[in-house]
Amino acid sequence: MSQESESYYEGCEERYGAFIDAVAESREVWILVNEGGAFLKIYAEEEDFEYLPVWPDSDSAAQYAQGESGLVPHSVALPEFMKRWVEGLTQDKLEVGVWPGEDGSVWVLSPEELKAELTEVLSGF
Repeated sequence: MSQESESYYEGCEERYGAFIDAVAESREVWILVNEGGAFLKIYAEEEDFEYLPVWPDSDSAAQYAQGESGLVPHSVALPEFMKRWVEGLTQDKLEVGVWPGEDGSVWVLSPEELKAELTEVLSGF
């Protein structure tokens, strides 16, 4: 997956589908954290909500973080994400933004919706 650049997936819907497939195969989700270990949250001002951006691989997360001082990719094992992170994000009223594009486009959904989608895809493996 890391050999494919974001530009290959032009729209956020295409990136979302590729993300689901890649995460189902690799069994990990990538986020960005700062030097203190705090994860990146993005505030969507127009819609007035915050979301956790996630990527399918380290390279995609690192590409997004270029020029942002102190942010590094961090892997979260899929079982941990599905059990601990989904619950925590839901409690904190955070959405999930799948593979944000350099143009600002992002597929946003609730943590529970992402969990359900991944569970459905994983049931086929």
